[in-house]
Amino acid sequence: MTTLTPRPPYTNDELKKLYPPNLELQLVQILLRHGERSPVSARFQNAGLPAFWPYCSAVRQLKSAVLDRHHHQFSTFEWKRRLETFGPQDDPVLASGPAGELDGVCDMGMLTDKGRETTFDLGARLRNLYIDRLHFLPPVLLNADSLYLRATPIPRALDSVQETFTGLYPAHTRAPAFPAPAILTRAPGDETLFPNDSNCRRFAALSRAFAQRAADRWNDTDDMAYLTKLLGKWMPDDSKRVAVDSRPRLSGIMDTINSTLAHGPETRLPKEFYDDKAREIIERIGVEEWFAGYKESREYRALGIGGLMGDIVGRMVGSAERSTADGQYEVARKLESGAMREGKGATPITFGLSGCHDTTLAAVLASLGAYEDGKWPPYTSHIAIEMFRKANPGTKSANSQQQGYPTTPPSESYNTSGSSSEANKSSWFKPWLSWSSAKPGNPPPGIGRKRSEELSAKERAKLEDYYVRIRYNDEVVTVPGCRAPGKHLEGDESFCTLDAFKAIVDKFVPRNWRQECRNNLQAPAIPDKPEPAGY
Repeated sequence: MTTLTPRPPYTNDELKKLYPPNLELQLVQILLRHGERSPVSARFQNAGLPAFWPYCSAVRQLKSAVLDRHHHQFSTFEWKRRLETFGPQDDPVLASGPAGELDGVCDMGMLTDKGRETTFDLGARLRNLYIDRLHFLPPVLLNADSLYLRATPIPRALDSVQETFTGLYPAHTRAPAFPAPAILTRAPGDETLFPNDSNCRRFAALSRAFAQRAADRWNDTDDMAYLTKLLGKWMPDDSKRVAVDSRPRLSGIMDTINSTLAHGPETRLPKEFYDDKAREIIERIGVEEWFAGYKESREYRALGIGGLMGDIVGRMVGSAERSTADGQYEVARKLESGAMREGKGATPITFGLSGCHDTTLAAVLASLGAYEDGKWPPYTSHIAIEMFRKANPGTKSANSQQQGYPTTPPSESYNTSGSSSEANKSSWFKPWLSWSSAKPGNPPPGIGRKRSEELSAKERAKLEDYYVRIRYNDEVVTVPGCRAPGKHLEGDESFCTLDAFKAIVDKFVPRNWRQECRNNLQAPAIPDKPEPAGY
């Protein structure tokens, strides 16, 4: 629920089993929850909890780009931030920490020093796995052309991506002239990296319906009575009852408990809030309220997380096709450079980091039928979505991609004389040559967003010999629809064929998210019969 305790590094035997020699890692996409933060709103000041926390040292050393018109160039303006708030008579006063601290004070929901430490440490663990042990990524990074970086508009998500990247590639492991990497963000109305109920009316209605169902199920139970007896004295005077839909909501109480547990004694609640039975009840009901919809409703999956999953699968298919749909389109320094147009010097995307939220991770796992532990994702949790291809003696090793050389495609076979067929050459270069039509506003070429049932035999063949495996906080999870014969690597159900994985995800990828968000506003929100996830 709160700070993640990472599992120990894989043993050599575990690593050999997780990354078998008959498969080559080709693309890794990491979804990471931000690190520890302050509560998203001030609660329980009547229990002695300070409204403002002194755990955000970053605000003492901020830097902004400013335009100097005298020299017609940007320079860096260094500053520190202090928070101002309402005083007793609405006069302005400085926000201060529990010991009167004026600097380093966190805003609501801000990544704390602890959160920066744990996200940096996540990057260090990723470096240990993908660089030191698997040799998938290069130890020294010349540029970020092979990396896909993205974050939600929420500052703590962007800060967490930056910290994780720094842990993965500390400054001394980047080239002296390392160019600034591109980090992708979206306007709030376009965001799909978290369930966007604020900008999707139909999804907001679905969310309210499942939340109300949870309230109807749990508000009058012995479990809720136990919480009220334990915590009711600190609830607002007009309603001392704890409930799913109380004020603060049960999920809000959980947020404050988790935030305080992750930090120091100066910002702790009374001991009753940390009662083991109470925390188990709160978590169990909170998970049902927020995430049951993904398990039971195809529409909930589609509007809540389907767009993101479509993007993730699209990048995997783009990587299999060797097209710029693997993420290059988004991060290329020049969209229409001659080299890209001619298919020369293009660097395939091999690693992605996306800074997101607890609601993202749980939604992804639940929508794939792989939310096995039913626990709320702790801070700095991550999902690794890894794509492999069958090893081919005629291909270069996976990490050669990262040195700036195009990888020989597995579909390009060599005859006994050592030369490749012209037909295969044509197949290899065709996706790159089509890059010339990819311009701002136009999606890159590829079949990633084409429904599985609409693929031709030739298109489906492009997905052959590729496999997808998911690890959540370094533990392997299995998608139930991949257990059927022919849908996984022989002998290991956790390696789903790319074809099968795409077919499962395609069932809840919206064709037009904005339009579907406006449809069915008066329709029933909860299906008559559950629509199981992961198949």
